[in-house]
Amino acid sequence: MLKDNNSRVGGAPLKVDHTEARAAEVLAERLLCHVSEYGTDRQIVIVCIGTDRSTGDALGPLVGSKLSARWAERPYVTVYGTLESPVHAVNLKDTIQEIQQRFQDPFVIAVDACLGQIQSVGLVTLAHGPLRPGAGVNKILPEVGNIHITGIVNVGGFMEYFVLQNTRLSMVMRMADCIADGLYSAVQAAQELSQSAVNDLNTPRLDTKTTFSERISSVRSSLFPFL
Repeated sequence: MLKDNNSRVGGAPLKVDHTEARAAEVLAERLLCHVSEYGTDRQIVIVCIGTDRSTGDALGPLVGSKLSARWAERPYVTVYGTLESPVHAVNLKDTIQEIQQRFQDPFVIAVDACLGQIQSVGLVTLAHGPLRPGAGVNKILPEVGNIHITGIVNVGGFMEYFVLQNTRLSMVMRMADCIADGLYSAVQAAQELSQSAVNDLNTPRLDTKTTFSERISSVRSSLFPFL
């Protein structure tokens, strides 16, 4: 569980209310920008941090379970942290070591619950840089992620463990749906971009002046016509 703050690597984070009609789509579009910037050919690893023993802190495992069900047997993305096999304070260090040993230069997206100010509850944020899990409950844990997504599930600053235990499950589940939908759409779009680049190398094209940024725009238009 992360503590919300305004200091983020790479500038101000995206903040979107999970109740907005197009929240998942806005998140997906920004995620695609991040993935495209780092390279669509890199293995994508999503680390969903939290535990099902706490309602508020179950956001990460809920997202992980939803994504794992959609991405069964997909080689280009790996999900760590589900309701059945959560990634939490006890095994986070070992999980990071496993990722480092298993993959060469992966693109890691970290997902976690977050406590923040009362006016921020319900927001989903996306930012550059690693996640610092445990900061909201004064734990020192390893940083993880090239970028990170957080869901602000409740108010921080006082009796954090009690607050997490008494967070509304219905809101956490809605936020998990939003984050999972955004991640799924963005990763599928990135995979399409990667496959398009491979096809460009193997197939002669008449439109050789087409740039990678133009292909990104084309994929965005086809997958996110609402933006």
